[in-house]
Amino acid sequence: MYVAVKGGERAIDNAHQWLAEERRGNPAVPELTIAQIREQMKLAVNRVMSEGSLYDPDLAALAIKQARGDLIEAVFLIRAYRTTLPRLAGSLPVETGAMAVDRRISATFKDLPGGQVLGPTFDYTHRLLDFALMAEGEPAVARAAADDAPPASRVPHVTGFLNRDGLIEAAAPDDISPPDLTREPMELPADRALRLQALARGDEGFVLGLAYSTQRGYGRTHAFVGELRIGKVAVEVEIPELGFAVEVGEVELTECETVNQFKGSRTEPPQFTRGYGLVFGQSERKAIAMSLVDRALRWRELGEDDTGAPAQDEEFVLMHCDNIQATGFLEHIKLPHYVDFQAELELVRRLRAEADPMQEAAE
Repeated sequence: MYVAVKGGERAIDNAHQWLAEERRGNPAVPELTIAQIREQMKLAVNRVMSEGSLYDPDLAALAIKQARGDLIEAVFLIRAYRTTLPRLAGSLPVETGAMAVDRRISATFKDLPGGQVLGPTFDYTHRLLDFALMAEGEPAVARAAADDAPPASRVPHVTGFLNRDGLIEAAAPDDISPPDLTREPMELPADRALRLQALARGDEGFVLGLAYSTQRGYGRTHAFVGELRIGKVAVEVEIPELGFAVEVGEVELTECETVNQFKGSRTEPPQFTRGYGLVFGQSERKAIAMSLVDRALRWRELGEDDTGAPAQDEEFVLMHCDNIQATGFLEHIKLPHYVDFQAELELVRRLRAEADPMQEAAE
């Protein structure tokens, strides 16, 4: 806080008022509503919920509006609010195999039980600006054809087909309660559950860059998308007084499992190995990137060599992927450092003074 600036608190209050005016923009233009942001900017809302570790589309939309579209600032607002909420109960692990899928694709098998469902995606658009969207009251987009409608029944995971023949590593047991990164500080080395939490909360751009580096050879992770699915899953809470679980709501998730070739090691036979990503909402780029980085970080447990790639360095990845920590450390240099700078200034002057006689003697 710039307490030394002339005007003090009055200057800060004026800065807040100016910020509110900038947020509102031209008063002649209708103000964005929370409902509009929630319904029409869903991908931004999904990112804020995922990196903010709080599934609430309305609050995420509010944070985006308050932050003037700065998604990292919106994530900061959501995380700060999240810390004020009481912990009422812990939910059971969600069953993604029972997901009501809106989108489900695989790059490894063409014909799948349940079928491939393209769903809402930019993959097949031409990336050309659609100036029709600038018109008021554009017509509603037609729904997908009936044969592309999401399956109503349970859809098995693709990796299960490989698992029947023992061609892919077995899934890790899920009977161990993982640590909660939102309540406990991270300790290194971290187990896989903790790493996945950190990646799910990590900055999408940072995780994407690391994933891209593994594809270019920095980490030797050449993956296939075994399955990418997006849809809603039930959230259940076990009630001790009742003795059974009760559904309390549902959340939209994006899940990605990548399949990676593995030549084997002294402890493991040749087989395919898994990379995994799971995030709130429709965030498939983040889920895919997360699964690639997850696989790169598993080099030690699989008995692979450390190639020195950034994506294989657990400390580098986990300690730098959090955009809120990064923002705080980066932006703190905007705050007054007058005393520190005066000390540096005095040191440079003294060094210059000591160097002048030596330079004159050399001449």
